[in-house]
Amino acid sequence: MRHGIVGLAIVLVVVSLLLDLYVQQGIRTLLSSASKGTRKVVITVYWAIQVLIVILMTVGMMRSSKPPGMTPFNQWVLSIFITLLVSKVFFVLVLFPADIYRLVVGLVNAIGKKPGTGSYVPARRRFVGEAAVLAASVPFTSFMYAMFKGKYDYKVHRQTFYFDDLPAAFDGFTITQLSDIHSGSFDNVDAIQRGIDLANAQRSDLFVFTGDLVNNVASEIEPYIDRFKQLKAPYGQFSILGNHDYGDYIRWPGGEQQKAANLKKLKQHHAELDYRLLLDEHVTLEKNGQKIILAGVQNWGRDFIQIGDLDKALDGVAKDDFTILLSHDPTHWEEKVRYHDKLVHLTLSGHTHGAQFGVETAKFRWSPVKNRYLDWAGPMEENRRNLYVNRGFGFLAFSGRLGIWPEITVIELRKRIA
Repeated sequence: MRHGIVGLAIVLVVVSLLLDLYVQQGIRTLLSSASKGTRKVVITVYWAIQVLIVILMTVGMMRSSKPPGMTPFNQWVLSIFITLLVSKVFFVLVLFPADIYRLVVGLVNAIGKKPGTGSYVPARRRFVGEAAVLAASVPFTSFMYAMFKGKYDYKVHRQTFYFDDLPAAFDGFTITQLSDIHSGSFDNVDAIQRGIDLANAQRSDLFVFTGDLVNNVASEIEPYIDRFKQLKAPYGQFSILGNHDYGDYIRWPGGEQQKAANLKKLKQHHAELDYRLLLDEHVTLEKNGQKIILAGVQNWGRDFIQIGDLDKALDGVAKDDFTILLSHDPTHWEEKVRYHDKLVHLTLSGHTHGAQFGVETAKFRWSPVKNRYLDWAGPMEENRRNLYVNRGFGFLAFSGRLGIWPEITVIELRKRIA
């Protein structure tokens, strides 16, 4: 997996530098009325910025294989690189058709020219360069918003699920769900506190966290334990592990022993947060003499670590027990839960982040991950088995969110009236 990421990074760097050669010509057009010295300074500064970002990103990628992995600074550099890359693509998409037109006109003139006369190729027009800058400004400003504002623009998503067999005592029972905190990416403590306060303000009966507390290393959550410890609910706080919590994405100098110690430490941090960590097990929640089952599995993902044991988590659960499952990766629901012989009424997942980029309106939803997951955000139901995918509280790699904002989910359980 790591080799694939490095290979992709190399391709993107090469593409970016090739685009720079073309963008440079557009800059010359924009500065056609400026002095030669001014043009030289602007182009030199432009290249200095591009090369510096590539160097910093390369160093960050090389360093990311060791604990703690990518730091917030590395993620900022990567995010700026992506922002500039996409902006350059938009710039070229405007400039290139105009240059094709110039080429065609030049060829026609060359073919039809009279002997002894020179061919004519139209010069780039300044307004084309200006239009290219305007086009590039759209992704540039959007990504900047995503990085400075969007990644902490917490949204509360409310979802009501109706069940025929919900115990009457739990009619109206509420659950606040957070997922994918990714504490190793945080760079604004005040903004994080606003998100925690907003989650607490929902005053739900139960709080659940569905995995990826850290990016790689247990120590990433330590500066924020006292803050996330503030999340309380009358029926308790429960959590599970996500794929990033196992430390699989970095090389541990101390080998498997150090990696295992890191996981042990992370589990202790769940306890310090007052979260009951469910490791392929279940608990019973009782209210007014009635009960529901809350189960939690370790990570099981179609393309990621597969150690979650659903059978073990449901061992001792009766077929007619109302059951809620915490499972980080929604492909677990796709591949296992919805076909299991025991009815799991509701599965709460996260993992996808909604790619941290997309469009969501009342009538249209799109994200780059839409073809990878049966459900990449929000609710889904099949054969009485419901799934809800949280869009994530934090962020990873790209230090921003655009269109897919960080989520605090409030689930309400209701008994369907016949």
